[in-house]
Amino acid sequence: MHEAFALDPWLYGPLTALAVLTGCIDAIAGGGGLLTLPALIYAGLPPHLVLGTNKLQSAMGATVATTRYHRAGLFALRPNLPATLAAFGGAAAGALVIQRFDTHALRLVVPLLLMGAALYTLLSPRMDDAPGKPRITERGYLPVAGGIGFYDGFFGPGTGQFFAATLVGFRGLGLTRATGLTKLLNLASNAASLIVFAAGGQVLLLLGLLMGAGSMLGALIGTRLATRYGARIIRPLLVTASLALTGRLVWGWFTG
Repeated sequence: MHEAFALDPWLYGPLTALAVLTGCIDAIAGGGGLLTLPALIYAGLPPHLVLGTNKLQSAMGATVATTRYHRAGLFALRPNLPATLAAFGGAAAGALVIQRFDTHALRLVVPLLLMGAALYTLLSPRMDDAPGKPRITERGYLPVAGGIGFYDGFFGPGTGQFFAATLVGFRGLGLTRATGLTKLLNLASNAASLIVFAAGGQVLLLLGLLMGAGSMLGALIGTRLATRYGARIIRPLLVTASLALTGRLVWGWFTG
């Protein structure tokens, strides 16, 4: 863990409050990093601490969301263990690579991928709670889970949207069940990334824990809304989060 950086004490409260909101957003549709990453940057954290600290708070919120969705019966652990391990392994590899790689070009590709996920969510008649016909097997989904996990460890924004869209489009899950399983896979990728960042001393522990507590509270609220209202609330938030992330990344590209 990182001890050299000193954050202004007054920033702990606002950042923790922000994590409540982003934890709720993440539990329903993903995309909370759209708010937390810029906030941590504006708070003055160096880039490596931004990524590592954000992974800690995100993993804590994802733990609550995953537990709640599992208790609601949205997914089973045993049949999804291979995909979970694939996401974990992919994220660990991605987090190792990002420390040696220039991500500038990737910022041009990601908005296009996010726009595609948003359009699929908005236009596809299958993006609802009705299950569809799987296009690939559970084993066939492993490279997809590993690839998205790698992306989460390497860069991150939109991971939840990518998991949800592929689980609906490739595995034929209804949107609410896809959202539940997304949190399990995202928890695995967050945990793997966090381990790598923490091993490199790239986590601001106190801030991460405080924001993590806020994220856990937000996840409780978000999972309650998602399990109660299903695709009626998940679909519009998923589209909004994808489009917002796309706009933010495009803006970041052109402004340098």
